[in-house]
Formats: sequence, structure tokens, C-alpha cells
Amino acid sequence: MKRQIITDSFINRLEAITFNMKTFMRGFFGGIHKTNSYGSTVEFADFREYVLGDDIRRVDWNLYSRFEKFFIKLFTDERQMHIQILIDCSASMAFKNSNKDEFAIQAAAALGYLAIQNMDKVSIKLIHDNRIDDLCGVISGKSAFLRALTQLEDIKFSGTAQIDKAITNDLNPGYSDGMTVIISDFLTDNNWKTAVDFLLYRHREVMLVQVLDNAEVSPNYKGRHILIDSETVDRLDDRNIKLNITKSDYEAYLKALDDYLKDIETFVKKRNLSYLHGISTDPIEKLFFEQLYESGVIK
Repeated sequence: MKRQIITDSFINRLEAITFNMKTFMRGFFGGIHKTNSYGSTVEFADFREYVLGDDIRRVDWNLYSRFEKFFIKLFTDERQMHIQILIDCSASMAFKNSNKDEFAIQAAAALGYLAIQNMDKVSIKLIHDNRIDDLCGVISGKSAFLRALTQLEDIKFSGTAQIDKAITNDLNPGYSDGMTVIISDFLTDNNWKTAVDFLLYRHREVMLVQVLDNAEVSPNYKGRHILIDSETVDRLDDRNIKLNITKSDYEAYLKALDDYLKDIETFVKKRNLSYLHGISTDPIEKLFFEQLYESGVIK
């Protein structure tokens, strides 16, 4: 059965908001994001004295009549950004009945549409093992994006996702030209923080979208169980554990999870990242119209 990615009513709400880039980017000509350089838009920014070689058409003759000096008008420069959306396609994102995969795809689609709506370019990439697969190339314009939605519907989640190796080995991670969004549960031994630092080194803004399931936030297990790692293929794998789950085990798990989430939040604050965390059973609208507004990523 085909997934329903995003609804028409949700799209209508997305059309009223824009990305708010935290830092000035070089980007590409033809967008709506203001930069810290001057350009040729119609929005006035400042004056400066005329120097040889300046366009004489920008001389402000009213100022010349007052000060007998030549000043030219400066206007804001606006750029198009490249939004790269990376989806963790490991088996843990498709854990039985978790709906994490559906939520991740919806988040990717919504962020992609928001970027297209704001005249940005979009790439949707899939993290499989230690590599990145480009789903549909660089998308520009609504028609191309709507065609890409059909490819999103067919994404398969399996195996592992080595986020650090995949991103650092990417042949086109971008440089000072927009935002990289990583959608994952981040429940991994993999050092994904290395990938984030790599992107920051390349002057990319970074957004982390963490997707968890209720069973991970508040598991309902007690007594004897065999816990199977969703990314293993062999039932005898050492990552699979036989446990007699007691109340103390449950409390220890909640404490470990809380410590891990706090560690992510600390990392995010130190690096000035955008960080969203969604529960897969929640409507995608909650992630966007509550957390994104609060974080300042959209306006």
C-alpha cells in the first residue's frame, strides 16, 4: 500500500512560512535568503561613498545636492540555498509497528516542500550502511518535487546506517550554501557527532530531527524476554540479549535514555544546531508548527 506522504491542508500551511537561516551563506543567485553582502534587489540597505568603477546609476543625487559628495545606494543581496535532507534508512527506523519510517519520510517531504516553496534547491539522500544514495538528484521547483514524492514512497529501510562514514565520504556535502538535515533515531553506537562537525567545518547549517517510538521512550516489557537488535540478521548475534526484566532494569533504561537525550541536547547547544525530536505516533504537524517555530528555524 502506498504511503500518504503529506496532506493538502498541511501543504497549505507550509506555504505561509519560510526557513530562517541562522548564519549568512554564499548560496546561489535567485533565492530569498538575505546575505551579509550587497546585491541588486530592490530592498535598500545602506549608502557608501562613490569610488571609481561604481555604477553611476546608483548615485543618490539628493545626497549630492546636500553634501556635494557622491554616494551610491546599496541593496540587499538574496540567495538560493541548497537544503540537503538525509534519511537514516537502517532497520531500526522500521522497527515493528513503530511507524518511525513513515514519520521520517513525512518529515523529509515536509521539509523538502518548505524549501521548494522558499525557492531553495533540495536534495534527498538515503543513508545505507557507510554510503549515501542520492534519491532523486537536485530538485528545483514544485513540479520536480511532486515527482520526487513518488520515489519517497518506495524507500526501503534495512541493515545499518553508519552516519559518520556516510556523510564524511559524501562526494557532494556542500560548502557554505545551505542546510543539512539529518533524520534518524540516533540510537546507535556510531559516532554521528563526527559527521555533524564535518558539516559545520564546511560551513553548513545543521538540523537534527530525532524520531523515536513510544516503545523506546516508555517500553512496556517485564519478565523474561529476548531482545532482538533490529539491525541484526542472525538470531545468535551478540547484540541480541536474553533478559529477565525487572523494575530496576526498567528504571535503569529510562535513566540511560534520559542521559543520552540530555547529551544530545548539550551537544546541540554547544554547536548552535537546530534540534527537533518527534514521537512517531504524533502528527507531523506537531513537529513543524510547535517545535520548528519555537526553535526559530521557521518564521
